[in-house]
Amino acid sequence: MMTRRWHFSPLLLVLSGGAIMGLALGIRHVQGLFLLPLTTAHAWTRADFAFALALQNLVWGIAQPFTGMVADRFGSRRVIFAGCLLYGAGLYAMARATTPGEFALSAGLVIGVALSCTSFGAIYGALSRMLPPERRAWGLALAGAAGGLGQFVSVPAAQNALAALGAQGALVLLAVAISCLCVFALPLHDAPPVGGAVSAAADPRPNAPQSMRATLRAAAGHRDLWMLGIGFLACGFQLAFIATHLPAYLLDKGLDGRSAMAALAIIAMANVAGTYVCGLLGAKLSKPKLLAGLYLVRSAAIALFVLVPLSEATLYAFAFVMGLLWLGTVPLTTGIVSRIFGVQYLSTLFGFVFLGHQIGSFLGVWLGGVMFDATQSYDAVWLCAIAVGIGAAALHWPIREQPAPIMLRAQMA
Repeated sequence: MMTRRWHFSPLLLVLSGGAIMGLALGIRHVQGLFLLPLTTAHAWTRADFAFALALQNLVWGIAQPFTGMVADRFGSRRVIFAGCLLYGAGLYAMARATTPGEFALSAGLVIGVALSCTSFGAIYGALSRMLPPERRAWGLALAGAAGGLGQFVSVPAAQNALAALGAQGALVLLAVAISCLCVFALPLHDAPPVGGAVSAAADPRPNAPQSMRATLRAAAGHRDLWMLGIGFLACGFQLAFIATHLPAYLLDKGLDGRSAMAALAIIAMANVAGTYVCGLLGAKLSKPKLLAGLYLVRSAAIALFVLVPLSEATLYAFAFVMGLLWLGTVPLTTGIVSRIFGVQYLSTLFGFVFLGHQIGSFLGVWLGGVMFDATQSYDAVWLCAIAVGIGAAALHWPIREQPAPIMLRAQMA
């Protein structure tokens, strides 16, 4: 039985996906602003707060392959729609939490699953299947830029909500906003027709359908995919540590909350341009080499930031450089996965690669809280952020952008 499907312009698809991803990541981006208000109000330690957000990142990574499988099998629209509502429920539960355990359950478990439904894997997977190949790099780049803009808007919005409503009121307001955004999932109807995996509209030369089991078996033994996932750990470590602990680090060093908010806003604004440019460059240059260079520049920027005397000028320069490189890794990594294994099971395969990113996020957030409580300093974690970036560059450099043998056989069929 045929079901009616509305056709939307590529721009509308990209902006719809970008809006959802922007607010989902934007809320995650500003969670560090809640560290001191919530720990002070409830007499929690920074390690209590950090564990909840570390758990969020780990659950996000573990859930991503499974929500990706659901999206690949039944379509991304249902997953994204449900994810927005689940995100809202998690934020409301965060506002009502009174113990570290309740906070970990809501901020860690519930929002971790919600992020797997509303962020990179689901959005980029849907767009990769719905956009024609010649517009795919543009679409992923623009969606990433729209997501970055959402992060930028979230910073002053969250800060103003905190000032006007307090931490609990601000969380409830964010819960309402992300829940209402579920309507933007409706155009993202990428469910494959019966008997086919990729429509001709999405690819003029669709590959022969292949089973998910055979694809996963091939992916499990693919060296470059493993290197991509292990290298992605550095991205998660660096970004999650900075987003969560930078506001507290700056306050410890004598700067005020306004400086922290401005730094997060600069990161988010620079990310708009950086993600878009990285996505476009990935269509013309070697994506593994671009990723290697990106991680090296990140590590250099972190090293300079912790070595030179801290001031508002050095903080804003650091935020700008990091923002340019913030999420540019994602369209490049997605592009490598789709180049190796196609787009049929992209949400699933990206989910497994993304697990490495989220293990790094868990370690960056959790170690930040643990090391600070133990030493009253973040210095050791900054050094770890530099080291993992250098290691990621070494891992990405030899990766090859070549279709896997299973893809070559499918193309010949």
